[in-house]
Amino acid sequence: MEKLECLLCHRLYPLNVFFPFCPECNEPLLFSYPQKRREILLEREGLEKYLDFLPLDRVDRSLSLGEGNTPLIKLTRLSKKLSLSSLLAKNETLNPTHSFKDRGSAVAIQKALSLGLEKIGTVSTGNMAASTAAYGAKAGLKTYVLLKEDTSSEKLLSTAIFNPVLIKVKGDYGKLFSKSYSLSQKLNIYFMNSIDPLRIEGYKITGYEIFLQLERKSPRFIFVPVSSGGHLTGLMRAFIDLKKEGLIKNYPTFVGVQARGCSPLAQAFEKKKLRFTRISKADTLAHAISNPDPPGGNIALKMIREHGGMIVAVSDREILEAQKMLAGEEGIFCQPASATVLAGLLRIKKKFKFKTQDDIILIITGSGLKAVDALDSSRIHVHHTSISNLENVVKSTI
Repeated sequence: MEKLECLLCHRLYPLNVFFPFCPECNEPLLFSYPQKRREILLEREGLEKYLDFLPLDRVDRSLSLGEGNTPLIKLTRLSKKLSLSSLLAKNETLNPTHSFKDRGSAVAIQKALSLGLEKIGTVSTGNMAASTAAYGAKAGLKTYVLLKEDTSSEKLLSTAIFNPVLIKVKGDYGKLFSKSYSLSQKLNIYFMNSIDPLRIEGYKITGYEIFLQLERKSPRFIFVPVSSGGHLTGLMRAFIDLKKEGLIKNYPTFVGVQARGCSPLAQAFEKKKLRFTRISKADTLAHAISNPDPPGGNIALKMIREHGGMIVAVSDREILEAQKMLAGEEGIFCQPASATVLAGLLRIKKKFKFKTQDDIILIITGSGLKAVDALDSSRIHVHHTSISNLENVVKSTI
């Protein structure tokens, strides 16, 4: 029987997709580490390549949308500009619905079908809403998406196209998150929310891919945007897996990055607290990581401390500048939330000297096309001319 573990009290529980929390600590549960020997099955593709590391008995290929295998791109111009020898970006925007969320959805949907479930759902305002709806459509499952009342029409449409049941809900987002699990148990709807243990298992695969793309070695640093804490936890557990199996010697230093206007985990880390304090109100344009009460926050803090990582906060100004740098220098257009990783690197670089041989990975989590409202159109310079005067205008720019 599959066992889930509470990292705080270390109690074990059987898998219950309708309520994945420790009854004693009220913290998210994670899959316990198996005793068997595990290996990456290089001759296979997709999820099957990492089947030994996932809580799945088999993989139904028909449920895939082609997630994963995203490129690890050398940021040559930025490396030179920042005097870094090996700066790379893991570009998760090239997943099917243009964010890292597809990795979690892909694993969770496999388990949902194997358990014979017919209804799934999520509480989200953006990337996870679209991802869950897309994978629900592919699997033929009735899908429920619970949204905040002020969700933009842009985000609504990018989810609605997959034909889920969309419900806008008035009230506190944290309370909505909790209410979803009450509905889950009453109505047999599997809400694969941000800290769902199967979703976190899916996020591990990004780490395994980085290991293979670096020719079977661990990077020195990995920068990750942080919201609920689930993505950071999944990535960290990937390298714990690799170390347990003797595939790497050195564990990378993880740097979680939050927007200063919504940074409960960065504040707790700076004050050396074991638990975070919910903030009263989020104030940042990085909406994808704007979570005043991150449900997986305490687990993420614990793991960061145990493995020598850090969590930092950056301003909206720093985020927008980093977003422009990634686009203008490297051709990568990402969400403001994703740009926090470069902003975090720039902030740390002022106080910390990176070594020449350090591989530094920036996890780019979501496409900028999902957050065009954050762009400042007043800063865009457009030339205007007639056809007859076009040559003169072009010449004036040379």
